[in-house]
Amino acid sequence: MPPTLASLVQHSALKLTVRAGADRLDTPVRWAHASELADPVPYMDGGELLLVTATNLDAENADSMRRYVRRLAGAGVAGVGFAVGVNYEDVPQALVDAAEESGLPLLEVPRRTPFLAISKAVSAAIAADQYRAVTAGFEAQRELTKAALAGDGPADLLARLAAHIDGWAALYDTSGAVLAAAPDWAARRAGRLTPDVERLRDRPAPASIVVADSEDRVELQSLGTGRRARGALAVGTGAALGTAERYAVHSAVALLTLTTARSRSLQGAEQRLGAAVLRMLLAGQPDHARAVAGDLYGGLLDAPFRLLIAEAAAPAGPEPLIETMEAAAARSGEALLLVPEGERVVVLAADGGAAVAACAAYAEAQDDRAPREGGAEDSDIVVGLSAPAGPIAVSAAYKQAEQALSVARRRGRALVEHEELAAGSVLPLLADDAVRAFADGMLRALHEHDAKGRGDLVASLRAWLSRHGQWDAAAADLGVHRHTLRYRMRRVEEILGRSLDDPDVRMELWLALKATAATRPAEDTGS
Repeated sequence: MPPTLASLVQHSALKLTVRAGADRLDTPVRWAHASELADPVPYMDGGELLLVTATNLDAENADSMRRYVRRLAGAGVAGVGFAVGVNYEDVPQALVDAAEESGLPLLEVPRRTPFLAISKAVSAAIAADQYRAVTAGFEAQRELTKAALAGDGPADLLARLAAHIDGWAALYDTSGAVLAAAPDWAARRAGRLTPDVERLRDRPAPASIVVADSEDRVELQSLGTGRRARGALAVGTGAALGTAERYAVHSAVALLTLTTARSRSLQGAEQRLGAAVLRMLLAGQPDHARAVAGDLYGGLLDAPFRLLIAEAAAPAGPEPLIETMEAAAARSGEALLLVPEGERVVVLAADGGAAVAACAAYAEAQDDRAPREGGAEDSDIVVGLSAPAGPIAVSAAYKQAEQALSVARRRGRALVEHEELAAGSVLPLLADDAVRAFADGMLRALHEHDAKGRGDLVASLRAWLSRHGQWDAAAADLGVHRHTLRYRMRRVEEILGRSLDDPDVRMELWLALKATAATRPAEDTGS
């Protein structure tokens, strides 16, 4: 604790007497300063014990003393020490009354106590307080370092930090989720600060913000030294941090930043190992892949997993999605095989696990946040997700993810699952501009023929194909004689120069009709 007026009054060698403001002696004293100026305020910072002999003051004038004391109190002066036996044998009553009126502590300094002795006492007390703070800070640093080196995770470090600051502490990942908190009850309090953590994350590290409300005062400190923060530390206290508490917090930030950097290095090594495992799986060597994966990825290969391929159009690349999935996997204790490939990333994640769910939630939020009209090229991330697979089917899963990724681009969606393609219809795939251009070109001559009023060849072709070439059924749908329909189909062959006996021709014509149906007038769509 810094020195206070009470500690100076209790100092046996100074022999100070309280003449006014006895109820405010707990005021901290930042310094002791002697001044005989009639107005010393311009030279004060606040928190000083002002020492005077009233050489240049009309100390017995009530109005003069009232103005003098009010000005000192307004400047934040901690108190006034008045030396008796120099210019005045006793403290003038006008000064006592003015001090009582303004609530400014007034101390009587006996003649045998030099101002220098008071200044030395204040200076010694401040130095002792600073020494205690530094000592406590170093002790906190030792304890926190020991906790960090124990390798048991951040929980112990946070618990010791909370004890040192007499408050609570919480650690967040890059997504703003709470990884650990101490004491346990602080987790709920920390969870309400996620929006503030996200705001801090957008600033270059290191950065900090203060959040104050009716519950406590919270400081948020970013972790990391690069362009993007790697997490955040929150500390909550009842008041502003003191010197010792500040040392402890700074030590915790440094240790957690080093731990995060070490984790990133380990993740880099894990990714290189994961890339080797993935290459073996794609090469059809699951047994070798298991041997290389060991305990790190072995569990992932023992159950169904999903393969996803994500690519990013944003400058940040796929990193935000990677961090989201890593955080989800870490919280749930899942293994995650992740291999960055430039602007894209290949991931093996447990089927039905937290990482796949986090990926889906990220993509859904992206779609909700920025609905796109121009397609997936306007998105931050595009993801293709395979069906559940095992080690022997990774090559097929990779192809599935590639196909789903291609469809996601065309549809302008952030994520497409291969199961949607397998269980759905091929018709949505015909929305591609190149497919529509091909269909328009293939059917243009028939549409031009019909436009001149020389028969309904397009509608007849659609009816005939829909009835699998059954003349009577197709003619009945059109309301014409079957001979009329046969004539029209011969005209279709003549105009297109293609034989309807060829199944490939029939398939292409049917898909062309489907691709152009949404862009043609209603009368062209047939029955």
